[in-house]
Amino acid sequence: MLHPKNWDKSSSARYVISSAKVHNLMALLCVFVLQLWANQEESAAVEPAEGSSEVQNGHAEASPNPSTDCLCLGQPAQNRDQMRANVINEIMSTERHYIKHLKDICEGYLKQCKKRRDMFNDDQLKVIFGNIEDIYRFQLGFVRDLEKQFNTEEPHLSEIGPCFLEHQDGFWIYSEYCNNHVDACMELTRLMRDGRYQHFFEACRLVQQMIDIAIDGFLLTPVQKICKYPLQLAELLKYTVQEHSISKTATLM
Repeated sequence: MLHPKNWDKSSSARYVISSAKVHNLMALLCVFVLQLWANQEESAAVEPAEGSSEVQNGHAEASPNPSTDCLCLGQPAQNRDQMRANVINEIMSTERHYIKHLKDICEGYLKQCKKRRDMFNDDQLKVIFGNIEDIYRFQLGFVRDLEKQFNTEEPHLSEIGPCFLEHQDGFWIYSEYCNNHVDACMELTRLMRDGRYQHFFEACRLVQQMIDIAIDGFLLTPVQKICKYPLQLAELLKYTVQEHSISKTATLM
């Protein structure tokens, strides 16, 4: 994460996301989600009941399911399942931490700013925080559904692909936020020239008991998050049984 002490306008520009780039991210996210969902559905359909085997001519036949008795992507099934569990645990952990960040922004900063009409008007708050409250509400519902799909006993069996697919349209709210981010940084830079605002935002952070990151660092997290989803799903796909090709997935879209 970009440290607030090293933040400036030029470094922030690295995180500018245009509408076209957001569209590409969403399209990529959709492809990964559909591929993940298709793989899990296919795996569940062909997996035999536990303890059973197919017998022909008096001989036990090997299961056709590569998740149980063959190598996948150069990994033994047991190792692959462990790696998949690690990725899913990481996704769940980062989602929970992200919700905490969003809550801190909305309750620790935005809510307090709304009380100080002598320091902020509605236009300023819109520029600084954008649609962060909409993102917070969306993520609460998204994480709630992720938790329902999360298998705490056997994380590698968690089927989170359908959850991403169900909520894929909701991720478009990030487009507005990302496109507004540079303006938010510029407005914060202008306000921070006044010591009152520096002390106010620091007081908000301390009252909310937030981690030691300045407000611009918190406001950067949604931009970083939307870029991370395709990477996380790509990593998850590496350890998911692949029965469908990307081209077949594209047909489903």
